[in-house]
Amino acid sequence: MRILRVVLLVSAGAVLAGCGADGEPIQPTMSANIGVGSSGTYGGVGVGLRKGGLGVFLGL
Repeated sequence: MRILRVVLLVSAGAVLAGCGADGEPIQPTMSANIGVGSSGTYGGVGVGLRKGGLGVFLGL
């Protein structure tokens, strides 16, 4: 399951990088976090696009 998430994240990053290749003011964003709690460790990743006042973000 983790491998699928990594593959999806890398694929989404490549797509986001390609979106701004023609010079349009589209800003790709990416975030990642790792935490430790009483029930163990956890992690999360997210990718998004921002153009003007509109933003779309997908977190896993």
